[in-house]
Amino acid sequence: MPRYFVEFSYDGSNYHGLQKQPNLLTIQETIEINMNKYLGINSNLTLAGRTDTGVHAKQMFAHFDIDLEFQQDNFCRSMNKMLPKDITIESLSLVTNESHARFDASSRTYEYFVNSKKNPFNYKFSYYLKHHIDIKKMNKSCTRLINHLDFKCFSKSNTDVKTYNCDISYAKWDVLDEGIRFKITANRFLRNMVRSIVGTMIDIGSSKISDTDFQKILDSRNRSEAGLSVPSAGLFLTNITYPQKFIKTWKK
Repeated sequence: MPRYFVEFSYDGSNYHGLQKQPNLLTIQETIEINMNKYLGINSNLTLAGRTDTGVHAKQMFAHFDIDLEFQQDNFCRSMNKMLPKDITIESLSLVTNESHARFDASSRTYEYFVNSKKNPFNYKFSYYLKHHIDIKKMNKSCTRLINHLDFKCFSKSNTDVKTYNCDISYAKWDVLDEGIRFKITANRFLRNMVRSIVGTMIDIGSSKISDTDFQKILDSRNRSEAGLSVPSAGLFLTNITYPQKFIKTWKK
């Protein structure tokens, strides 16, 4: 049966996360309802991952299997006419049958935006921080993230996972026009991990804890030792990378 990868983006402000949940509005359910109307047949999406309530994605993938002839070159355009304005289908790709949206992903990148100036036009997409923070201190501690493996201290409590190990290949804070951005890339992430890291690093930048304290938190494997999670509004999933197994791609 043919398998397709669908690439999409979304503003997560009005949704209870990406993954389907009973009696709650989610991005997955919204896409599936409209996709099944377009195709005239029920098909479920297998997601590349999950994002929590209020988190956004500039790039997310899912795959679905369907034994049906349909106009692939019209898929993106037709779906975007049907979907609400805060969800966009970016591309549809025919892939090999063994390709998997979740398990074949080799890396994922998140970005978190912190605003130093109050702005009524981007409050849904950034965290407004009222006090100054030292980005040099925070970037010094980023090295500890890259050199560490077990991130249980930043994982949501009672998370059912086989391992807390994540291979972080990039972590850095950058200065932007209206604030700062934290960018992090890893092979996988734990639930609430990025927002917990950002909250703890803001404590470093605010001189509430030291770089040495940060290492102690990493070694503790205890969520209660880390800082508070920052709000979801400033978090974006920006990139997912795959081995090239696409046969043909149609874009919006």
